[in-house]
Amino acid sequence: MSTDQPGPGAGEPPEDEPFLKKPQEPPAGGAPRNSSSRENGSPRNNHANGSGGGEGAAPPPGGQQPPPPPGGTPPPGGGPYGGGPYGSGPYPGGPYAGDPYGGQYGQPADPLAGMPPLANRGRRLVARIIDAIIIGVPVGIIMSVIVGGVNYFSTDSDQARAQWTVSGVTMLAYLIYEGLMLSSRGQTLGKMAMKIRVAMLSNGSIPTPQAGWTRAAVYTLPEIVPCCGFVFWLINVLWCTWDKPYQQCLHDKAAKTVVVSTEQAPAPPPPPPPSA
Repeated sequence: MSTDQPGPGAGEPPEDEPFLKKPQEPPAGGAPRNSSSRENGSPRNNHANGSGGGEGAAPPPGGQQPPPPPGGTPPPGGGPYGGGPYGSGPYPGGPYAGDPYGGQYGQPADPLAGMPPLANRGRRLVARIIDAIIIGVPVGIIMSVIVGGVNYFSTDSDQARAQWTVSGVTMLAYLIYEGLMLSSRGQTLGKMAMKIRVAMLSNGSIPTPQAGWTRAAVYTLPEIVPCCGFVFWLINVLWCTWDKPYQQCLHDKAAKTVVVSTEQAPAPPPPPPPSA
């Protein structure tokens, strides 16, 4: 049998991915208590020989099976909810399954362990403004020329149709721009300038096409709905100001993404030389 380890599969980040989340190290002193392997769900044997059914013990007379341990037969699959000997749940791993980035060996999990620093909210805002200017200004000018000029202060029915046409084409252009950029590299031009990027919350990789387009659609399309669309958009972009611990907007939650900084953290200072 070959001992070569398989390479990363499709959709998995490479081993040198700078945003790959790393598990916590085990505590000093070795593995936790009761970590030895068990067979058939039976308790770990503490004695090599004896009458407790350990290794080397003679089977009961008559070929009968030994009685079950006190408390009844353990449930199949390890725990009462499956997944492990202590019922870790049917949805192991991942950011929405309780312990995404650590917590091994009984230690409390740090939800930000192994992640790069979260992006500053101010930088996220400036990146949005840059992207809006890059897309909105040229598309708005071109569409205004096509429809013969737009007066955004007029309530005339013809001007209202022209306003909706220009706004709709601009939003569509922004949706395509952001969906393509996020799916290909996790950054728009504004995010590149602000040195931030969008990453999958589960492993820090570049957003999948589904996640990239979902994020772009939830941010852009609700504005089509009169009045209520703007209210949703405002709540969406402000959600990151109180969301904990990942500072996600609603479009981040829908796509299961997080916005992080691309700047490397400064190296810690060297330890002082030992005293004589």
